[in-house]
Amino acid sequence: MSNAVPSSASRGPGRPREFDVDEALDKAVRVFCERGYHATSIGDLTDAMELTQGSIYKAFKDKRAVFIAAFDRNKAVRNEKLARAIKNGATGLERIRNALAFYVESSHGAEGLQGCLVVGSATELAIFDKEVAERVTASFKRNEAMMAELIQQGQVDGSIPTGIDSKATARLMLCLLQGMRVIGKTGRTRAEMAAVVEVAMRTLT
Repeated sequence: MSNAVPSSASRGPGRPREFDVDEALDKAVRVFCERGYHATSIGDLTDAMELTQGSIYKAFKDKRAVFIAAFDRNKAVRNEKLARAIKNGATGLERIRNALAFYVESSHGAEGLQGCLVVGSATELAIFDKEVAERVTASFKRNEAMMAELIQQGQVDGSIPTGIDSKATARLMLCLLQGMRVIGKTGRTRAEMAAVVEVAMRTLT
């Protein structure tokens, strides 16, 4: 069910039209990813979200509040998609490959050039904003724990050698996943990013 709030952009006779908050936040994500937090103005957000400044301030209070909401929305959407991709693997090794492949698709073409909101936040805001830092840290920890769990699943089902250090290798995979999003902003091809996955998979055999 969509979240919707009244939009003053269409205020006229009778009740104001409602706008879809999630849809508006998805548009804000793209702007923050492409421009960064500090370079994004309220004007940029009004254009991208197709709302008036009054509507934005009424719904989110200020630019920082829009960013926090966009960050949470972006993580929720990506986590759900990643979980579906991982679920399709029959073994721990296949699930890891699926997770890496998911990041390949986010690290080339238009989406790759757009960049990652989590990575961008880590480099631009986390040092100065405790709330953002906590969100970034939680995101990294979640992904690292996920990779460690998948490695352990593979060790149980026999697809990954038991001698592999699950915690250290999970940390390596985390660095790879986030690094792929950074490199993706330089305009890499899908084939180039997929080749990285093949190399990474060798660490698990």
